[in-house]
Amino acid sequence: MNLLFFASEPTTRRDFLTGMAGLTAANLLSSRVFAKKQTKDKLGIALVGLGYYSTDLLAPALQKTQHCYLAGIVTGTPAKAELWKKKYNIPDKNIYNYQNFDQIANNPDIDIVYVVLPPSMHKEYTVRAAKAGKHVFCEKPMAMSVKECEEMIKACRDNKRSLSIGYRCQHDPNTQAYMKIAKEKPMGKVKLIHSSAGYNEGRTDHWKQKKEMGGGVMYDMGVYALQGARLAAGEEPILVTASHLTNRPEIYKNVDETTMFQLHFPSGAVANCTTSFGINTNFLKVNYEKGSLFMEPATAYSGNKGYSTLGEINFPLDSQQARQMDDDALAIINNKPMLVPGEEGLRDIRVVEAIYQAARTGKAVRLG
Repeated sequence: MNLLFFASEPTTRRDFLTGMAGLTAANLLSSRVFAKKQTKDKLGIALVGLGYYSTDLLAPALQKTQHCYLAGIVTGTPAKAELWKKKYNIPDKNIYNYQNFDQIANNPDIDIVYVVLPPSMHKEYTVRAAKAGKHVFCEKPMAMSVKECEEMIKACRDNKRSLSIGYRCQHDPNTQAYMKIAKEKPMGKVKLIHSSAGYNEGRTDHWKQKKEMGGGVMYDMGVYALQGARLAAGEEPILVTASHLTNRPEIYKNVDETTMFQLHFPSGAVANCTTSFGINTNFLKVNYEKGSLFMEPATAYSGNKGYSTLGEINFPLDSQQARQMDDDALAIINNKPMLVPGEEGLRDIRVVEAIYQAARTGKAVRLG
């Protein structure tokens, strides 16, 4: 797909672009209940689940963070525990399994529990971590249902702990750039959005292919396509339509391989979205009243960039995960709102539920 280039705008363009990378939590999301101000200047994180994302992305990112560090791990595999212990010099007292997890309450080294498990386990370990007095970072999707999301938010609020969802892209200044455009409307109202996120998943016996574990593309890559549309619109959808397509029914027996969905927004904007485990795709295109925006890639781990009528969007970032965890740790230290609180994860799951209902019934579903 070709990038679109545009003629220079008036001098305000430079001023507009200069501030794109500096969005803060205060002007993005509302406040919530917070715990007493932390006295530490660097918080200890325990990773729960040591699969690919923890191993290849979060643990390396924690070697770059300034406000948090890898303090502990939770795993059901003794061999992994021994490997991580040696590689990251983790003391035995900071290594847990799923049976003794609740004893983490007695460990002052660990301030934050980062839940990096299949979606079906997110609610359980978020609630248990909050009851153990720990702040919680939880990977996307937040949970399997709206009800589970609400229970997670309540558990953290009741225990005066912060809850953040691992939407790394919202910490990326390239994403913040088009969020700023949605908020300030320098090109007028959004008219049409195309948002797409997918890759060719070669595994055949992973939790992503198992409904009971939170499988299905809409729960995984789907939230990226959904987030792209929601953040670019700057508002919440009020109606959805959707359909599923499966080209490998022998693998995707009871979950979706590809989902196409359309979102209608209160302003009249419409978003056409695609997410897939069988198609390599990663872009965002927005048509405004007086201009356009195109991002490709839009939600990659690095290198997200694009152009709009206002000019280039390209703010290199060494590690989204390091920025995400530092932002969230600093919010806890300073008793500030999370950039991406549990309520944001809940908003997505509410739409995901509606998308599945629309695909199942073949009818448009209205959102409150």
